[in-house]
Amino acid sequence: MTGTSGARRRAALRARLADAGLDALLVTHLTNVRYLTGFTGSAGALLVTVDDGDVLATDGRYTEQAAAEAPDLPLRSARGLDWVADALGDRRLGVDSDHLAWDAVRDLQLRLGAERVVAAPGHPEALRLVKDDAEVAALRRACAITAAVWRNLLGWLRPGLSERDVGRRVRDAVEDAGADGLAFDTIVAAGPNGARPHHRPGERRLAPGDCVTVDFGAMVDGYRADMTRTVALGEPDPALRRLADLVVEAQAAGVAAIAAGVTAGDVDAACRDRIAAAGHGDHFVHPTGHGVGLDIHEAPILRAGARATLRPRMAVTVEPGVYVPGFGGVRVEDTVLVTGGRADVLTDAPRELVVL
Repeated sequence: MTGTSGARRRAALRARLADAGLDALLVTHLTNVRYLTGFTGSAGALLVTVDDGDVLATDGRYTEQAAAEAPDLPLRSARGLDWVADALGDRRLGVDSDHLAWDAVRDLQLRLGAERVVAAPGHPEALRLVKDDAEVAALRRACAITAAVWRNLLGWLRPGLSERDVGRRVRDAVEDAGADGLAFDTIVAAGPNGARPHHRPGERRLAPGDCVTVDFGAMVDGYRADMTRTVALGEPDPALRRLADLVVEAQAAGVAAIAAGVTAGDVDAACRDRIAAAGHGDHFVHPTGHGVGLDIHEAPILRAGARATLRPRMAVTVEPGVYVPGFGGVRVEDTVLVTGGRADVLTDAPRELVVL
């Protein structure tokens, strides 16, 4: 991210703070610090003020890195939050109470006066809902790598490999394709393990007739792709094929429902109603999707009844699944960019059940 992007995002944040009657916001969640500055270290905090008195703080391990990644910001070398009082002056401070521990909030109140420290959660996250050009470009690249790795995987996936073998090979392929690494820990669920939506790859060997669900994504410049496909190793049980057809149909309905102005709950219903009508409502055990960006799970959550309204340039997943305990399961997922018209599917790879 360039310094220009960070400055533009901080300006948008200042406008939000002014509207909320806040003089300043202390940003401690590292993902938000990165979003607003470009700094990628593992220790740091940012003070954003309505009068452009912003300060980035980190400790001695990262001062050189911070100066290089956020050259447009004044830098404090400090551990903890002792620097805040001096940088704040007589301003009133908002703290991100979703991320800052109560002990740290209480310490700030003791230092500054309780009346000067108020809860102010969710402001950077509200900006992150809608992606800018740099974010969309990174997401497109991450999703393109993910889809390419999946196509490559279809050439080597075979019985005899363990779930863990597959996970390792996916990781290596993602890195070899030019990604920074994996967006999250890869899920590989074979045979009856497919009934566990977040199964951790183990030593189970893939067997002929297994359906294998693989959920993974590449990460590029901190932005994360998320894609799931299910493949059959030889002709599967007819009941599993029917489940696969059902999930593909439901997922297509969910993608078709994605549009600016639609609620997150409407998208969930587009998938869930089809699965319920087929008698598997109790086997669809998670929301239809979620926002994705610098975090793998962001707002909005596409769940039943959710009232959040989709807006152009939001990135969300659509991932219905059916999971039958003791038998197996199927999930199909894409990362999708909301537009003013038809949704832009970023993870472009075959969705129908592939039989190898």
